[in-house]
Amino acid sequence: MLGHLAYLSAIVVLASFATTQMLGAAKEAALVVGALGMWRYSWAALNFSRAVWFRLRVHPRRRRIAEGRFAETGVRAHAYFLVTSYKIEPEVTIPVYRSVFQAAQNARDGATIVASVVDGADERIIRQVFQTAQLANPNPHVQLILDRIPGTGKRDALARSLRLIGRQMPSSNDVVVVVDGDSCVPPDLIAKTAPFFTDPKVGALTTDEAVDIPQPGLFRDWFQLRFDQRQVMMCSMGLSKRVLTLTGRMSVFRASLAVEPSFIRMVQADFIDHWRLGRVDFLTGDDKSTWFWLMKEGYQMLYLPDVSSLSAETQPKPGFFESASVLMVRWFGNMLRTNGRALQLSPRKIGYFTWWSILDQRVSIWTTLAGPILAITATLAFDLAVLPAYIAWVMLTRYVFVWVISAFRGRIGFPITFPFLLYFGQLFGALVKSYVFFRLDRQRWTRQSSGPAGTRTMADRLLAASSLHMHALTLGWLAIGLFWFAGMF
Repeated sequence: MLGHLAYLSAIVVLASFATTQMLGAAKEAALVVGALGMWRYSWAALNFSRAVWFRLRVHPRRRRIAEGRFAETGVRAHAYFLVTSYKIEPEVTIPVYRSVFQAAQNARDGATIVASVVDGADERIIRQVFQTAQLANPNPHVQLILDRIPGTGKRDALARSLRLIGRQMPSSNDVVVVVDGDSCVPPDLIAKTAPFFTDPKVGALTTDEAVDIPQPGLFRDWFQLRFDQRQVMMCSMGLSKRVLTLTGRMSVFRASLAVEPSFIRMVQADFIDHWRLGRVDFLTGDDKSTWFWLMKEGYQMLYLPDVSSLSAETQPKPGFFESASVLMVRWFGNMLRTNGRALQLSPRKIGYFTWWSILDQRVSIWTTLAGPILAITATLAFDLAVLPAYIAWVMLTRYVFVWVISAFRGRIGFPITFPFLLYFGQLFGALVKSYVFFRLDRQRWTRQSSGPAGTRTMADRLLAASSLHMHALTLGWLAIGLFWFAGMF
């Protein structure tokens, strides 16, 4: 409570610096900032309204229809669990596989678990956990396949495991659950997800996420806030039956599609041809590859807000800022590498709202940066009081946004770090996106690095220089355009 009172008091103090003379001097700049703000706020309000309607009315109705159809038709839906593990601590691996085996034992029509591992120690642990689960609750319709592979990357592991599943000849009613080795699944996962695949238009679905970070601090608050934001946006996209990502932590696919040779090829060796960077092979972002394949083939991808996975997340770097930077570069790189080709799909095929949301992923980079650029420039050009007034406005709007997001989750109250982290994610996230946008060839896993070994060649240096040139040129033209609109010339 004291933190909230101090926060609100700071807003009042900063806002008191605003004067009528300041507003008159920087009128044009204020109008541009206000217009951009209204655009962003109206887009946020639209998504929130769609999310509320979906969560309270549309999704419950869809679930009733799907479960009724599933019970009426009596289709058999065998469940395949594909779990990938790489350099994960045993204290994480054990509860993850316990949850997978429990969900498999609860599957009405049997289950097959394909565990893709690199380390022999993981293989022994998984086998012991499976034997313990079978002794406690014997189920002859649950099978474990351990696939020991070389550590050549997650994409190779997924492709190999999907081919193993393909040899089982799954039907169009069966499902494949792709799970990361650090994510626990709910025990009733198959009962909650399989009914939706009775609709032949559905190709895959993804669910809500929760995070387990024992250490309190900014990193845990940041992840909790991100997942709160994700719930709102995913519910909004779920209304259109086409989400913008099929998260790699846990997503469910129609089995007959997941074993299609073209689907597996895209998972294993996805790439784009860039006009300046040449061929960019994808290391990370397998969830974006599966999403794009289903999107271009015209399948629906649903969101289930009432089903949730639980991920054990560790801070990759000692400091919060360094950790956030590493993760953002990976996340936003995956998004932007697929964004361009997704925009080339017909809006009539994928839906106009979905297409516009994909376009907004690019537009929001520059609209987010526009406000601070104009505020700082107006401070230097017109009146020093512009900056504290702008900061007060940012603090107030983010405080309101966090209340709205928390209320959507059904929570009353939040840590006072949330408004700061929200703006950090927006502003610093836009800077990272603008950086990655011109360097789509930069990729890195959290636990393993990418890129060729050895020293950089002259061609690499020239390519890096051209990326820097394009980035600086774009930011320069953005600033000039903003100054022109704001009448600063």
